[in-house]
Amino acid sequence: MKLPVIKQLTQFIEDNDADYIIETIETLEHLTEVPSLKDEELDVIGELISNMYGALEVSKMIKDGQPKKEALNAFMKRVLGAIDA
Repeated sequence: MKLPVIKQLTQFIEDNDADYIIETIETLEHLTEVPSLKDEELDVIGELISNMYGALEVSKMIKDGQPKKEALNAFMKRVLGAIDA
């Protein structure tokens, strides 16, 4: 996951609507079923999907009242904690 990408997507959600991200995730997930995709292509799609899910989570934290910077930091700490475990 890339914090700058999640930050940009979170801003997109604030400016527009989370439905755009949800529909994009659904589209990308559907694309992963193409049998001719190479592993590298699947990795890129997977990274995009994970960043979008991260942005949705951060957006939810912000809607629940957490300041944007704190929500981003808390999310990344949680992600890094999960990786270290």
